[in-house]
Amino acid sequence: MERCLSLWWIYPHSGNSILWVKQGNFVGASKMVRKERVKLLHQKRQLDWWIAGLAIFIALFGLLMVFESSNVTAFKDFGNQYHFVREQFINFLVGMVGMFVTFMIPYKKYYNWSVIFMLVTIAALIAVFIPGIGVRALGAHRWIGIGSIFNFQPAELAKLTLIFYLSAWFSSKEKGRFTAFLLLLFLVVGLIIVQPDLGTAIIVTCIAVAMYFLSGASILHFILLVPATVLSVVILAISSPYRFRRLTTFLNPSIDPLGASYHIRQILISLGSGGWFGVGLGSSTQKYQFLPEATTDSIFAIIGEEFGFIGAMIFIGVYLFFLYKIYQVVRNAPDKHSFLLASGILAFFGFQAAINLGAIVALLPLTGVPLPFVSFGGSNLIVSLAAVGIILNINRHISSK
Repeated sequence: MERCLSLWWIYPHSGNSILWVKQGNFVGASKMVRKERVKLLHQKRQLDWWIAGLAIFIALFGLLMVFESSNVTAFKDFGNQYHFVREQFINFLVGMVGMFVTFMIPYKKYYNWSVIFMLVTIAALIAVFIPGIGVRALGAHRWIGIGSIFNFQPAELAKLTLIFYLSAWFSSKEKGRFTAFLLLLFLVVGLIIVQPDLGTAIIVTCIAVAMYFLSGASILHFILLVPATVLSVVILAISSPYRFRRLTTFLNPSIDPLGASYHIRQILISLGSGGWFGVGLGSSTQKYQFLPEATTDSIFAIIGEEFGFIGAMIFIGVYLFFLYKIYQVVRNAPDKHSFLLASGILAFFGFQAAINLGAIVALLPLTGVPLPFVSFGGSNLIVSLAAVGIILNINRHISSK
């Protein structure tokens, strides 16, 4: 009969518990240790294929719809019907690399890097106004260009870096940070508004307010922030003639049907002509330069026209299921930092999709917000896929608990 000594070996077991093994049974202990190590390695490599697969599926569907909505314009302007979809495919590949990188980086690293990311983003938001660095297009300073090869929109990056910064900041309790939070928000949102880009400014504000509330802030602060945000948006809308026209056409789409109301009327015509089952893939008539911004902000109108009400609802259902899978990661987050990080990304996708779709169906004024993963635009697609990688990394650590 084997005698057991009084000494014990300690081995860290999964689930933050401790595995105590008597020194007298070395063979059994070593087998158990190897088994636990294999189990931990298997768990740490686990990937949520639902989240990854849904993000890739929606992005690939977006490539199809970018081609469908742009081939006529691309052939007319560039002599190549694949011009826009080719650019979007390159952005998709870059985004996939970004998603892999962020999946491999432990999410806790963003806690230490958040200040650097925030400073770089603020510098980039300022750089769009510097001649030779910033690119001016359609009266707006929104892009940083590297020759004619690459353009990037820092306001899209600001959504993600603000999530990094706030999730790190709000991870610990701190009294009297309401004023500091407002100053940071005013700085970032103010730089975006003067570009001008009110739609992105609204999304950044919604993300920040949601994260502040979820961090355990006083409900009084939330009650003050929401009306103040709505009032600020209204003031900004009526202070600009262009935005004011969009607001008045939202309230009465029949005003100036060939002018200010043209865009929303063409969107509604596109959705209405789709009927229940759509006109068929490739059979859209609105893409023949009747519908403004058909590849970007208004791409859902082309989806509704070609796939009809049923197809549009299926797409929305897929997107909602994608958001639900992210919500599951939020609910099971291993710590407060990852909870706030995942919550910010969920707010990013949720608010942006809601604002885009709400404007397309005339529930909200048109704001120029792209539909994540679907609308043409490299900055938004790359940032969106990188954000999915972060969610996958957080989920990876949930599995290893």
